[in-house]
Amino acid sequence: MIYQLLQIVGSLGLFLFGMRTMSDGIQKAAGERLQSILNFMTGNRVSAILTGFAITAIVQSSSATTVMVVSFVNAGLLQLTQSIGVIMGANIGTTVTGWLVAILGFKVKISAMALPAIGFGFILLLIKKLNKQDLGETLIGFGLLFMGLDFLKGSVPDISQHPEMLEFLANFTGHGLASYFLFIIVGTLLTIIVQSSSAAMAITLTMAYAGWIDYPTAAAIVLGENIGTTVTAYLASIGTSVNARRASRAHTLFNIFGVLWMTPIFYLFLNLVNTIVPGDVYALDGAKALPAHLAMFHTLFNITNTFLCSFFVNLIAKMVTKLVPDEEGIPTAYSLKYIRATLQDTPELYLLTVKRELAKMADIISDMFTRFWDIFSHPESPMANEVETQKKMEDLTDQMQEEITKFLSQCSMDNMNQVSANNVYSMMRITNELESIGDSCYNLMILSERKTKQKIEMDPKAIEKLLPYVDLVKQFIHFIRSHLNEHMSSENVAVAVKLENEINKMRNILKQSASKRLQSGADVKVELLYIDIVRHVEQIGDHCLNITESLNRLG
Repeated sequence: MIYQLLQIVGSLGLFLFGMRTMSDGIQKAAGERLQSILNFMTGNRVSAILTGFAITAIVQSSSATTVMVVSFVNAGLLQLTQSIGVIMGANIGTTVTGWLVAILGFKVKISAMALPAIGFGFILLLIKKLNKQDLGETLIGFGLLFMGLDFLKGSVPDISQHPEMLEFLANFTGHGLASYFLFIIVGTLLTIIVQSSSAAMAITLTMAYAGWIDYPTAAAIVLGENIGTTVTAYLASIGTSVNARRASRAHTLFNIFGVLWMTPIFYLFLNLVNTIVPGDVYALDGAKALPAHLAMFHTLFNITNTFLCSFFVNLIAKMVTKLVPDEEGIPTAYSLKYIRATLQDTPELYLLTVKRELAKMADIISDMFTRFWDIFSHPESPMANEVETQKKMEDLTDQMQEEITKFLSQCSMDNMNQVSANNVYSMMRITNELESIGDSCYNLMILSERKTKQKIEMDPKAIEKLLPYVDLVKQFIHFIRSHLNEHMSSENVAVAVKLENEINKMRNILKQSASKRLQSGADVKVELLYIDIVRHVEQIGDHCLNITESLNRLG
């Protein structure tokens, strides 16, 4: 008995490892294409559903997709209503695995495909000149996945040789709703344990094929697996933004709602599937037809549930908004979690999260620079809490630098293609430069406060000469913000260099003007403050140029 149990666990481990390897290969081969799929998502719920379906069909795990969605909502890449559509599509996409297992795993001699696939994949890995290592990894994963399934089929004992187990299971069936909900709970726990609805589905299909569980029992377990897959996203949302938590709650509500409407029509639905799919599961040899029936049940259920809920996306959004209310006040702490699915990681897609965070950071430093100039150029306006507000914003950029750098470091530890690996270094440098701009903006606000507190009166003409200089830096900040999430072309680099040269030229003119005023007997305190302001503003231009150079290296 213990040996058989170890065989089952080992077979499942091989299945999961194969799934992981195949998924890694696909993601490394199609990282940029997956980004294009994400860009397809708009406010259109149909496109969002199709996107969720496509990504899940590629990465072979709805848990991976929904966790990815939670992380993107957390970073602001997706709106709440968009994320609900993607989650709905993910539930349909995860049924692809069920069909693969049902058709290839139980209808075809697996070893006839698995070993040649591993052999061919290994050759592609060895011959580096072909540059097909990602495809080789995918083929090896494909072979291992179905070898694991083959071992899993072989390790499940024949039910005819264990009538006592059949009697034990019979004690839990035939109790109406009690049995129905019991096996839903079993399916939920199974998915939580193996951390993959696809793997849980494979186990269910194998048990059904071996005759251990009947059609209604297996179908109830499949419904439970739909709920179990929401737990991963729920755990991933802990400590994230309000909308990210709302997205995970929407996933849970959506799947629970599906189980609720299915309850009164459960047996009618089972009979409908039995009518559609060839083979009668209620016949003596019906167990052999069960995998295809369960795959169809899973698909029809998720398509119907998505169709019904797609009309109520805004209502679901309102419900989760009430469940997770807004947090009030200015954020005092920043956290960027590296949210990963247990089985499939998608580091290329996670870089999109960083791009969004960098855009947020750029917006903050742009606001900080504008705040400085509004205060400095209007000395008659009261300072109020401007320095305190600027300090909070500067602290926020410090935290963002730390968290984004940590996030990028974790990204770099995962398998990713060469382009994405190079982008990680560029993004780290951009993060550091943006934080340095935040420091300069805070220092400028401190200088403005000193000017107000010490009642330093500057020559209006001197302040007027600062205006075009400050405008140039504003242009530069706006320029890098508008190009922050894309490769910087050589033409745009030339524009940036021209801006930097103009800033340097004006800096020299302004410093010379201050020197002349000093020689003419102007107040030393006033002119030193003036030179400090010129210097900090010019440093912002230097940081902007450094960001431009890093953007030029982005793939």
